[in-house]
Amino acid sequence: MTTPINWFKDFSFLDARAIKKIEILPSLYKNWNSQINVISRRDENQIWEHHIIHSLILGLVIPHRSEMRVLDIGTGGGFPGIPLAIAFPDMQFTLIDSIGKKIKVVNSIVHDLQLKNINAIHGRAENVLGEYDIAVTRAVAPLTKLISWMNGSWSKKGDNALYALKGGDLTAEIKGLKAELYPLKKWLNHPHYDSKYVVRVKATIK
Repeated sequence: MTTPINWFKDFSFLDARAIKKIEILPSLYKNWNSQINVISRRDENQIWEHHIIHSLILGLVIPHRSEMRVLDIGTGGGFPGIPLAIAFPDMQFTLIDSIGKKIKVVNSIVHDLQLKNINAIHGRAENVLGEYDIAVTRAVAPLTKLISWMNGSWSKKGDNALYALKGGDLTAEIKGLKAELYPLKKWLNHPHYDSKYVVRVKATIK
């Protein structure tokens, strides 16, 4: 498995420290995947395209503010939260998932990479406590459900939004929402991203 160094040039927010840690991720996940089905076996040899780069693309869209609080809804084995936390060490990330064994993997990788800006929670997003500036997620649930889960969990600093990695025809899903679509092929010329998007949905503070 070759590190796609040429892809990193698209992510100007990555410094040498971040790239060094990100390059370790495939071996850590391969080791865990031999014990627990963290990512699909089919994806194991495509972890760069399907998981790491796919997560990092959010860094081109989300705001970058020191101490900003980010919730990763349904993080699974740590995507997109772990790559983003590596990229933005001054931002605080909470990664939540309802499957305990996946949070076990997240905590192990956080420990191995000494990531001080991640808090991993075994639980359901709709029950999460705290206030967050933005939320990120990858195809966990319909947008309306994701937004409903965040009701009462937004900070009062303004510019709150959900950033969801989604694929396919989203016409029906975004109907009635204050949504913006960012096609991934805008940044990455790779077939895997041809019909994939970052969907930004502006939060409504109640």
